[in-house]
Amino acid sequence: MAALSVTLKTRSVFGNKRVHIGTATCAGTSGEIDTGLRSCEFIVLTPRHTGAIADAPVVTSTLPCTGSAVPVAFTSGLTAIEFMAIGY
Repeated sequence: MAALSVTLKTRSVFGNKRVHIGTATCAGTSGEIDTGLRSCEFIVLTPRHTGAIADAPVVTSTLPCTGSAVPVAFTSGLTAIEFMAIGY
C-alpha cells in the first residue's frame, strides 16, 4: 500500500495518550495514513469531498496498529480524509 500525503495539523496530549489530528490527501482507493504515533489505538476518519460520498473510509487492519502507518480503504474520487489518531 502506498502512503497517503499526510499533513499533521495538531499534536496534543489527552490524559496519558498522544493525539494527532491531520489530513490525508487521497489518490486511488487505499493507502496508509502516517499518524506520527508509535502505536495507534484509536482513529476517527472523516471523508472530505465536494459531492456525495458513496462509502466511508475504513481502517483495514486491527487496532492497535504498531508503528505509525494505519492502512485504510476508501472510494475512488475521495478528495481527502480528516483524521484524529490516539495512541503513543
